Amino acid sequence: MKRTTALAAVAAVAALGLTACSSGDGGSSSAASTQLNIYAWADEIPKTVISAFEKETGIKVTVDTFDANETMISKLAAGGSGYDIVEPSQYAVQQLVGQELIEKLDHSKITGLDNLGAKFADPSYDKGNEYSVPWIWGTTGLAYNQQCTGKAIDSWDALWDPAYKGKIYMLDNMLSAYIPALQYKGLKATTTSEKDIEKGTQALLDQKPLLAGYNSSNYTDLLASGDACVAEAYGGSGIAKATAANPDVKFVIPKEGGTLWVDGFAIAKDAPHADAAYKWLNFTLKPEIAAMATNDGGSASANEAAKATITDKSLLENVAVYPSDEQLAKSEFIVDPGKALTFFQQGWTKVKAS
Repeated sequence: MKRTTALAAVAAVAALGLTACSSGDGGSSSAASTQLNIYAWADEIPKTVISAFEKETGIKVTVDTFDANETMISKLAAGGSGYDIVEPSQYAVQQLVGQELIEKLDHSKITGLDNLGAKFADPSYDKGNEYSVPWIWGTTGLAYNQQCTGKAIDSWDALWDPAYKGKIYMLDNMLSAYIPALQYKGLKATTTSEKDIEKGTQALLDQKPLLAGYNSSNYTDLLASGDACVAEAYGGSGIAKATAANPDVKFVIPKEGGTLWVDGFAIAKDAPHADAAYKWLNFTLKPEIAAMATNDGGSASANEAAKATITDKSLLENVAVYPSDEQLAKSEFIVDPGKALTFFQQGWTKVKAS
């Protein structure tokens, strides 16, 4: 992803930060910031949200984008980034906290946290939302072309089915690829057991001869054309558009279980415009603003109250965007595996080299 705009000089930003003194409402001060610098995933904050925030507050927003959590973490770790708001995924929140790269939130300056859905109000990766406010979320599931498979499928088993040899795709992401591998073996996707991870690695090695490849970019196009029969897929706007455009393309949460990803907002350590950052959190927690993530961005909002103002009600019934409450309840957040990350990395190296 390309950076969308350039940030002001770090020295100037720091100077502004020294004058900011947030009040209890998280926004007013004797020298309130007129700038907000955001570092986020590309296409996850609709332009309508940015425009509405600028109009309401008079604060100019600059957005830079990244294509991997690791890129964002490295940028903050290098120091002097000048960013105020960052948008980490759930496991990245844990890593940022561990490296002291984001601020603990002052809840007295935030309104609207009670609008969050139950699954996101006290998430396992950030208990009590101490460091982050969930924005959008999705699932990791199974997509397929029913004309190609000749039947409906509901199990990760399809990704190991020789009948689809040469037309099977897996996501090109280490932790994502281990989700079906572990659940296929009857194990938890959140395991940190070395033996469990070895079993997952073996499942991926066994699968390799059946694969057409690892693909995190255009698998929806391949499914639509029939060049792919089955694929591991991220739920969200991309696959939702594919299922709407082609009735043969389906998305399911496999019967073995589901996993969740969440991208949320956090305040960078020593943010130069902390008062503006709190204004941003409060603004995006408003139901009508959070609904823009779905109305204009096609993603599921973590804001339960936002559902009432979602204009396309069919999205609320589309499992690719909003799985059922039952599916959501049994889905797990993929979290930072800690020291077990080494086991995943060693296994993934073997898989990619085979």
